[in-house]
Amino acid sequence: MKNILFVLLILSSFPSAADINIFACEPEWASLSQELGGDKVTVFSATTGLQDPHYIQARPSLIAKARRADLLVCTGAELETGWLPLLQRKSGNAAIQNGATGYFMATDYVALLDIPSSLDRSQGDVHSAGNPHIQTSPLNIMQVAQALSQRMQDLDYHNATFYQQRWQDFSQRWQIAIDKWQQQAQPIKNMPIVVQHNSWIYLFDWLALKKVAVLEAKAGVPPTVNDLNTILKQLKTTPAKIVIHAAYQSPRATDWLVNKTNINKVTLAFTVGGNEPSHDLFSLFDDTIQRLLSANK
Repeated sequence: MKNILFVLLILSSFPSAADINIFACEPEWASLSQELGGDKVTVFSATTGLQDPHYIQARPSLIAKARRADLLVCTGAELETGWLPLLQRKSGNAAIQNGATGYFMATDYVALLDIPSSLDRSQGDVHSAGNPHIQTSPLNIMQVAQALSQRMQDLDYHNATFYQQRWQDFSQRWQIAIDKWQQQAQPIKNMPIVVQHNSWIYLFDWLALKKVAVLEAKAGVPPTVNDLNTILKQLKTTPAKIVIHAAYQSPRATDWLVNKTNINKVTLAFTVGGNEPSHDLFSLFDDTIQRLLSANK
């Protein structure tokens, strides 16, 4: 009997098959968490690729998931400010509160762009910390991945070597993919583009694309007919090749511009699950590059 109890005690000291329960706010971080954690993590995504992460309800089902989480992986930079603080508070989970080891904000690990010189809410959905849509550049994904892997090692030290090996494997495959994407995208360098919402700045910075106009005069606010007519006049002197909108957005404004001009419309997934081909981070950027190239023909 004593021998059986001893064996049970020893077995209980070993970590379980899934050692970290992860609550990801967006699909890109859920996908990255799975890449880095493998079978040592259980991952739940609070949103899908066809939802606007700005506007999510802190539903009871999400609160229940957050209550059981060991690690919260979100974008930060005020992207989830309308729902995440309530979710944290209602969950009562000390592990995922601000400053805890289980609290991880991706934007803490990259240099943000579009930091406003002054904060004016009359300009719409302005983020004081900078543009939070860092997942549109694979260079940012690499930086976040390294930090996230280290956080997993800190939380689950029994499996630190496993997470380190997963990070090394991912980083090698990811760098090869980045080199491939950059080579493929050479034909669209400096291509002039209109965007519906200013959420592609990191993609543009990475591929050296040229943003000539934003359909939304106020960030996050649907453009009026006057706003769109202003853009139409602007494009007569600074023409664009394509107009981009995210799969989760209403295409109404983009379609209006396409009907008034000869600009090509490109709908990008924006995140994992935004369209059928984009089932993980690698296929997300494969699809993004191919759609941009096709629109340039």
